[in-house]
Amino acid sequence: MSMEAQAHGAIGAGGGAAPASPTWNAVRRNAAGYLFLTPWLIGFLCLTLGPALMSLYLSFTDFDLLQDPQFIGMQNYVRMATADPKFIASMKVTFIYVVLSVPLKLAFALAVAMALNRGIAGLPIYRALFYLPSLLGASVAIAVLWRQLFAADGMVNSVLALVGIDGPSWISNPRYSLYTLVALSVWQFGSPMIIFLAGLRQIPADMYEAASLDGASSVRQFWKITLPLLSPVVFFNFVIQTIEAFKAFTPAFIVSGGSGGPINSTLFYTLYLYQEAFGNFRMGYASALAWVLVIIIAIFTAFAFLSTRYWVHYDE
Repeated sequence: MSMEAQAHGAIGAGGGAAPASPTWNAVRRNAAGYLFLTPWLIGFLCLTLGPALMSLYLSFTDFDLLQDPQFIGMQNYVRMATADPKFIASMKVTFIYVVLSVPLKLAFALAVAMALNRGIAGLPIYRALFYLPSLLGASVAIAVLWRQLFAADGMVNSVLALVGIDGPSWISNPRYSLYTLVALSVWQFGSPMIIFLAGLRQIPADMYEAASLDGASSVRQFWKITLPLLSPVVFFNFVIQTIEAFKAFTPAFIVSGGSGGPINSTLFYTLYLYQEAFGNFRMGYASALAWVLVIIIAIFTAFAFLSTRYWVHYDE
């Protein structure tokens, strides 16, 4: 054995410093990254994950903010399914809202995006103007404005009166109240429009030129070129807008004055959840309602992703 090998053996036998483990080396290399992630991790654990797990526990309890939570098992969920007509009413209203507002909003956004994609003059101005309602989002001011527009003496009825039409009281009539909120959702089409416009810009122009030379009409080009190549963008907008529609709250709260009326016609699921939590102080039951909504959105999202194999086309 050489002198160098003997020396290394003596150092090892004498309890010299062992080489650092691969895990510790990786931690040292990524220490700066972990340091910058610390604020996000603290926020996620304290403001997202922690409250979510707490609400999951509360959904199995009877809790009214005044007394300690009393564990009652599945009673909240059983009551929801068997003895709560307002739960069924809110589900019905919410699903009608989602089914109507999302397709109309996406169709309108795509139509405007295709018009803007033709290269009209002043495109940045139009794009900013159309996007502005989405920036305002579900603000209280917009909901108040919408309530004034569709009131019995609002601007909508004033315009209809000019052509001899006696418009109804849109907000206070249960036949029309929900449709005013659908119209508000469609009006805020700017966000999906911008995404559609970005997707349209990625479609090669020579594909349309070749189709025109083959005699394809504009309608056929839309169904055979635009829509298939735009399907990933359609899918993205569809999922995002549907989730947002399920979570809609502010318009229904402002337009109905927090009651969901008239006759529960605007009782969105989130509004009913709010009433149970902060109106009736049934926090346990409200937590169960929240987790049912999470499950509904998760099921929808799962089915949406499973369906992509049949209609979403990605470039290979």
